[in-house]
Amino acid sequence: MSELIEFLKASGIVNIDWRNGVMLIVGVLFVYAAIRRGWEPYQLLPIGIGILIANMNLFDIVEVGLASADSRSGAFEFLYDYGLNLANILPPLIFLGLGAMTDFGPLIANPKLLLLGVTAAVGAFIAFWGALAVNFFTSPDTFSLNAAASIGIIGAADGPTTIFTTARLAPELLGITAVIAYILIAAAPLVQPPIMRLLTTRKERAIVMTVPREVSKTEKLLFPALAMVLIVLFVPEAAALVAMFMMGNLFRESGVVPRITQAATNEVFNIATIFLMLAIGTRLSADLIFSWDTLIVFGIGLFAFVCATVSGIVVAKGMNLVFKDKINPLIGAAGVSAAPNAARVAHHVGQQANPNNFLLSHAMGPNVAGIIGSLVVAGVFLSRL
Repeated sequence: MSELIEFLKASGIVNIDWRNGVMLIVGVLFVYAAIRRGWEPYQLLPIGIGILIANMNLFDIVEVGLASADSRSGAFEFLYDYGLNLANILPPLIFLGLGAMTDFGPLIANPKLLLLGVTAAVGAFIAFWGALAVNFFTSPDTFSLNAAASIGIIGAADGPTTIFTTARLAPELLGITAVIAYILIAAAPLVQPPIMRLLTTRKERAIVMTVPREVSKTEKLLFPALAMVLIVLFVPEAAALVAMFMMGNLFRESGVVPRITQAATNEVFNIATIFLMLAIGTRLSADLIFSWDTLIVFGIGLFAFVCATVSGIVVAKGMNLVFKDKINPLIGAAGVSAAPNAARVAHHVGQQANPNNFLLSHAMGPNVAGIIGSLVVAGVFLSRL
């Protein structure tokens, strides 16, 4: 009998409290949302599994430090230490794959859509100042400058950039900021449509944009090369992400390295996604999540995401007062870098107003511009802090 009691004490069953139980339910909900609802399955499914692992209390999965050979949680600590905390190599690998899957054609054909990418910066700075403002109403040291900068990138709804920045500036917030960023990306189809309908008329939503001009191969090769040089020169702290993003795109557009392009978009991207999301999920223990700070961060991120969406639509409406070629203001909402969800939402809402309206290719322009904008903002935060 005593042996049975000792066995049970060593198991995770008796060590689970109500908070762990709630987090286990959250993990199941993430898995359900990924499988049954199809919400960001490549991110939410491994994160959900990681949450389940972290909250079964079979070992101290949330301890930060180099993995030891005799640690039962060594594999997960290794993913965190070398994938994020020390080398921080996983986000750049994600951007290599994203670059190889990105078409800059819509942005090159209509350069003024870069203005809509400013909305990513708007959301990031609103979240940054919002986090600092919390200090005036709570404790002065609730969020440091580094923590506020990490929270700021959530406002741009850019998952990999949020992870990269937080791992460098505020690793203690890594799990929280990463999950909130991906939740906002997945929630774009729920959050953005009501805002779009509120700020636009049916006539505006039905605007059919001019078919973009054909972009030459030379232009598609020059754009990522020049963008990489300029951004890295001005914000060198963003070099790791920008260089990988643009290099992946050059692989794609050159057409001379099909095997490398295929590897970047498939094997490398998928493996990096698995390891990155598992590393994030296993940081989400009940001790970390059940705090007022977590709820505050989520509220700030959601508010910034809404503000970025509003800013993009307002800027697009303002551009219609200046430029001859009319822009469907819905694509302004795609200026947040929640790629490609925000672009799909703009296209879907546009088709509800006009079934013959095809906005996806147009919306990808500001969507890509939003990614570039969030990279620049992250570089500014990293260089200053």
